Amino acid sequence: MEKNSKRLIGLTGGIATGKTTVSRYLVDSHHLPVFDADIYAREAVKLNSPILKAIIERYGEIICLENGELNRQKLGEIIFNDLGEKQWLENQIHPYVRKRFKDEIEQSDAPIIVLDIPLLFESKLTYLVTEIWVVYCSLEQQLRRLIERNHLTQDQAIARINSQVSLEEKVKMADVILDNSSTLAHLYQQIDKGLT
Repeated sequence: MEKNSKRLIGLTGGIATGKTTVSRYLVDSHHLPVFDADIYAREAVKLNSPILKAIIERYGEIICLENGELNRQKLGEIIFNDLGEKQWLENQIHPYVRKRFKDEIEQSDAPIIVLDIPLLFESKLTYLVTEIWVVYCSLEQQLRRLIERNHLTQDQAIARINSQVSLEEKVKMADVILDNSSTLAHLYQQIDKGLT
């Protein structure tokens, strides 16, 4: 596969800025394949996977739910408060996610592919894409959405936002900027324009 024979859109933004809304629209209205880093990251830590075993070895059985699956909330409390632990975890998961993306891109014959990668910059995956789309909104909107969606306290929400590269930095590196602080119709117009 030649690198530029496909248009590879790296879709990113901050936590709770609206990436899911954008990717859903790209699938439903433009029928584009969207490969999702979060799905691959969940696969990486599924029951009995080598990565889950490594996580249990590091933190003990306390990191699991009663059914043996990963307790994401408990893991989140650890990694969003300790940069070293966050880096350790990413070093386990990111190689798996990278490999899944490469395999999917190679197997797809679609001319435009969307890679939904919340941590596109943080995980240094920009080399996988031919263009970068950043979804952003105001910090106030982001905080409100995150608190409502994940049932977090303000401090927990701020810790998660601060664990990522700032939205301002991401916007500077974007080829297409999607402003999700207004209506859905306005967001969809920007997506349509970005694809032309």
